[in-house]
Amino acid sequence: MSLEARKIKFVQDFLNLQNEDVVSRLEKVLAYETSDKRVLTTMTQEEFHKRIDQSEKDFENGRFKTSAELLVKYE
Repeated sequence: MSLEARKIKFVQDFLNLQNEDVVSRLEKVLAYETSDKRVLTTMTQEEFHKRIDQSEKDFENGRFKTSAELLVKYE
């Protein structure tokens, strides 16, 4: 199937969506894929260690989501 045919099918399927959550997720994907935010930036070793420390504190204090919870969100 050509790219043009795939895009037309996608738009047709999109127009038939009735679930607002799905539309919102697709909007976010499109915004991300068409933005400049996709460019990766490097962080210093200090920033990296600060993130690790914060993540460990969050986990110790119960501020985390399990993989099962994340999967439900994106299904």
